Amino acid sequence: MRSIWNGSVSFGLVSIPVKLMNATENHAISFRQIHVEDGGRIRYRKVCELDEEEVPASETVKAYEDANGTVIPVTDEDLASLPLPTAKTIEIEGFVPSSAIDPLQLDSAYYLSANGVPAAKPYALLREALRRSGKVAVAKYALRGRERLGMLRVSGDVIAMHGLLWPDEIRAPEGVAPETGVKVRDAELDLADALMNTLGDADMDTLHDDYREAVEDLVAAKAAGEPVAEEEAEEPEGKVIDLMAALESSVRAAKESHGEDGGEVADVHHIGSGRGGGAKKTAAKKTTAKKTAAKKTAAKKTAARKSSEKPPAKKSAAKKQAARKATAKKGTEKKPAAKKTAGGTRKRTSA
Repeated sequence: MRSIWNGSVSFGLVSIPVKLMNATENHAISFRQIHVEDGGRIRYRKVCELDEEEVPASETVKAYEDANGTVIPVTDEDLASLPLPTAKTIEIEGFVPSSAIDPLQLDSAYYLSANGVPAAKPYALLREALRRSGKVAVAKYALRGRERLGMLRVSGDVIAMHGLLWPDEIRAPEGVAPETGVKVRDAELDLADALMNTLGDADMDTLHDDYREAVEDLVAAKAAGEPVAEEEAEEPEGKVIDLMAALESSVRAAKESHGEDGGEVADVHHIGSGRGGGAKKTAAKKTTAKKTAAKKTAAKKTAARKSSEKPPAKKSAAKKQAARKATAKKGTEKKPAAKKTAGGTRKRTSA
C-alpha cells in the first residue's frame, strides 16, 4: 500500500512517526471522450485566453481573483512559507465520544501506519488508549495545500483517520423537512416495524455495485461484437395514496423474498390508536359480531321455511267449511218445470 503523506502524530509530548495511506479505492468505470466520426481521443489543453496559445505546466501558477476581478498570483513557495504547524504533523486537539461526531462531517478515510521500528511502541500505546477509552481523537492536519480536520479511531489493529468537514461547511437543513405537520398513526408505525423486522439486518459484505457490473457486461458485449441486451426499465410508480396498503404489500413482498409465508401481515390490525392489546380486542369484537349476525340469519331462514311448509290451521278449516256449504246448497236447489210438447211428452226447460 503506497503512502501519500509522511509526518508524525503529536500526542502531547509524544511524537509518533507515521505514514498516511488511502483506506478506500474507487471502482467506478472511467470513460474517455472521443470524436464520433473517426474515434480520435478528445484532449484538453491549457490555452491562454489572451494569445490563444497552449501553455505548458511549468509556466502556470495558482492565482486568486478578488471581488473586483483583480488576479493575485500565489506560488507554491508562497504557500510553503506560511507558518503552518500541521504541515507535517497530525496535531491531536482532544478526545470526544464517537457519537459527538456528526456523520455529515465524515469525508475521506485513511490508515495510519507506524513509520519505522521506533514508532511501533508509541503507535500501539495510542491505539490501546483509544480502544480502552471508547473515544476518538480530534486532530488537525494539512494535506494538498489546506489545513483539515480529522478523527482518529481504532479499526482492528490499526489506527484509522477520517477527514472531517469543518463545522461551518455543513449546511443547515432549511426547507428540507416537510412544510406541514404530518401525523403518523400507531398502526402505520406497527407496519413499519414489521417491515423492518422482516427485512432484517443488512449484510454489508454481500452488497455490490449492480450498475458497475452492468456497464462491464455492456462494454464486454460491444467489444465482442455481440448484440446488447436491452431491458425494459420499470416506470416509476405514482404517488402512494394508501400508505397502509403500501406497507402491507411491502411486508408481504419482504416475507416472500425471505422464503416466509406472506399471507398474514405480522399480526397487525388497522386500529385508530394503541398497540398490542388494542389490536387483539378489536379483532375479538369483529369475530363476535360476525357470529351473532350468522345466528340471526339462520333463525330467520328457519322461520321462513316452517311458515311455507305448514299453512295456518284457521285458514284451512274455513276453506273446508265453505266447501261443505256449497255442496249442500247445490243439493237443495229446485229442479226446473217441464213443458208439454206436441207429442205429449214433457221437456224440461233449462234455467
